Amino acid sequence: MKREEIKNLTIGRLAEAAGVNVETIRYYQREGLIREPVKPLSGYRVYSPDSAARLGFIKRAKELGFTLREIRELLSLSLEEAPCESVRTRAEYKIDEIDKKISDLKAIRKSLAKLVGGVQGKRIRVRLRDSGCDQRRKSLRERFPRVA
Repeated sequence: MKREEIKNLTIGRLAEAAGVNVETIRYYQREGLIREPVKPLSGYRVYSPDSAARLGFIKRAKELGFTLREIRELLSLSLEEAPCESVRTRAEYKIDEIDKKISDLKAIRKSLAKLVGGVQGKRIRVRLRDSGCDQRRKSLRERFPRVA
């Protein structure tokens, strides 16, 4: 996309530049994540390059597993005119949450890697009893009887 086209983005061009659907942009507008520009007399709303950057941030945050509520909070940190200490506290809390997610993801990855390494060519037996799921185990046995 040419530099001049990036300055005057219609919703279709904004969607193309950000790699999202037009309806996604409209949804984010309804959710308050992106501001809808005023509709001029010409009839076409014009979005700023900042909107494209904001959409890119939202898209990447979603890919990383953040909810729209969490993304809204992250975006509000840079837009708020709250006291610096308040913004700092919220940002530190968010960093702690991110660190926790990273730790949880690493643990899941380790478990999956162990599973993959240990089951090459073997049947996997899941022990549901350990997790207190006796009723579920019974239901699974009824739905999937052992094949001889």
